[in-house]
Amino acid sequence: MPSRPAPTTPSDRIVSLDALRGVAILGILLINIQSFSMPTVARINPTRYGDLSGPNYLAWLLSHVFVERKFITLFALLFGAGILLFTNARESQGAPALALHYRRTIWLLVIGAFHAYLLWQGDILVVYGLCALWVVLARDWSASRLATVGTVLLFFPFLLRLNRALTFDPGAQLDLLTTSKAAIQAEIEAYRGGFGANMAERVPSAFQAHTTQFLASVGWRYTGVMLWGMALFKWGILSDDGSRRTYRRLALGGAVGGLALTGAGVVFVTVHDWRGGARYMWPLFNYWGSLLLAVSYIALVVLLCRGRPRSGVVRVCAAVGRTALSNYLFQTVVATTIFYGFGLGLFGRVSRVEQFGIVLVIWIVQITLSVLWLRRFRYGPMEAVWRFLTYRVWP
Repeated sequence: MPSRPAPTTPSDRIVSLDALRGVAILGILLINIQSFSMPTVARINPTRYGDLSGPNYLAWLLSHVFVERKFITLFALLFGAGILLFTNARESQGAPALALHYRRTIWLLVIGAFHAYLLWQGDILVVYGLCALWVVLARDWSASRLATVGTVLLFFPFLLRLNRALTFDPGAQLDLLTTSKAAIQAEIEAYRGGFGANMAERVPSAFQAHTTQFLASVGWRYTGVMLWGMALFKWGILSDDGSRRTYRRLALGGAVGGLALTGAGVVFVTVHDWRGGARYMWPLFNYWGSLLLAVSYIALVVLLCRGRPRSGVVRVCAAVGRTALSNYLFQTVVATTIFYGFGLGLFGRVSRVEQFGIVLVIWIVQITLSVLWLRRFRYGPMEAVWRFLTYRVWP
């Protein structure tokens, strides 16, 4: 008789995967803080809002080169690997893996929808949940096939954006890239206002992200990245089965290639003074650079976990990773309370350097809470709820 399906116990977890999730969650906040605290255009075209000189330019440059897209890509790679881990574990228990996966994914979509429409339109959970609906069907593919199909999917939005940049019409309106001062001010006032004003601004943005943006670009990219995550797991890279030499090569090659591409994008748009089609073209450098640097980060974290498995850094990152969903939502609750009108109302009033200081404080709080929580409980609060909704038994 098959055993009752149950969540993975802490003793069965791969420490490096937990540490990687923790690194991804902490790193994501360095970029998300811009969306929490500044108008949308400030992240897409930083010359359109806020001071971009001296320390603030350095803060933007470092966050773009080392963080922008890198950690959300890392998280998507891990999510793809997590689908394999989940279904493999359930199948080994003789449980209906696919049915449990879909139940788990539907509840992730529900949690993500509440997060996106009630708190913050930058939610990624809905996107991950939508992609997971079909990514799971590729779980039995070979690693090479997963990587090949993943690469093809990644090229689709890349080519669309490249075509848009090459056929740029100087007389056309560039939507977010040339947002008017009036539109920027309207967004600032909305988020400094009450919950109703927040909702009026947030709901259309979230809906667009989950429909037209998802179909045109986001869904293709994250499906491709998740397939690559599955491939890396089957190759032993994400399951910590690679040799030290392999990880060293990935760390060096990914860093050199990723930093070169991302840096070239910054040089390219700066030389063109952020004008014309260059504003459409320059993110394409980071589109691929972020993938390479994410793989480099994977290799570096695995090497750290192997070399110093019981170090404070590894244990702290693993604690954050084991409570990744809780920490992701925690960041939103804290940040919106700081920046939105129903809290301190600091939206649009904080510089890029000051954002880093706020991130550091949030990190300290969530790291402390994660470590203390796991001393008493096996799962994070939202992880426990999610597991209960999946297995219908409190873990």
